[in-house]
Amino acid sequence: MPDIYQLKVTLLGTDPPIWRRLLVPADLILAKLHDVLQIAMGWEDSHLHEFSVGKQIYGRPNPEERYFGSGLPTINDRKVRLEDVLPRARSKLVYTYDMGDSWEHGVVVEKRLPADPNLTYPVCIGGERACPPEDCGGVPGFYGLLEAIRNPDDERGEEMLEWLGKEYDPQAFSVEDVNCALQPRRRKK
Repeated sequence: MPDIYQLKVTLLGTDPPIWRRLLVPADLILAKLHDVLQIAMGWEDSHLHEFSVGKQIYGRPNPEERYFGSGLPTINDRKVRLEDVLPRARSKLVYTYDMGDSWEHGVVVEKRLPADPNLTYPVCIGGERACPPEDCGGVPGFYGLLEAIRNPDDERGEEMLEWLGKEYDPQAFSVEDVNCALQPRRRKK
């Protein structure tokens, strides 16, 4: 079995921080890490994403736009393993989800561990606070939303609560719910 990375994922710009701690195989391809991060953070996977390590971008290459601001081509995230871009403890990358709202996540390798044959990976081992709702306007829009929730008598607060259409608890987070969603789906026979 491959080694396991203990990752800490933090939604940048949030205070108090919204974060998750995950155990993932070191040989996980970045495209699969994207899937894991979507589930762990609580996103809906309805927008583009990319990973960046320094100036190098990993994601879905666009044949019409081969080079972005870095001058380097985007490398296909379906062909790169996590251990190739984060080779050791304290290695970091930035995962950006939704290029409009620009949700940036700091991803840090905290430890490299031997695999436990009694665990199914990936697994979430910790975290705090709920992920912001999709399409709320990035970090500034999220804090505007939180203010509106705190002040529902404000006209804008009413609109925001109506837009949410459901209860939103910014403090809510469940490791069990994340792990249930991370488990591979069993085929029906």
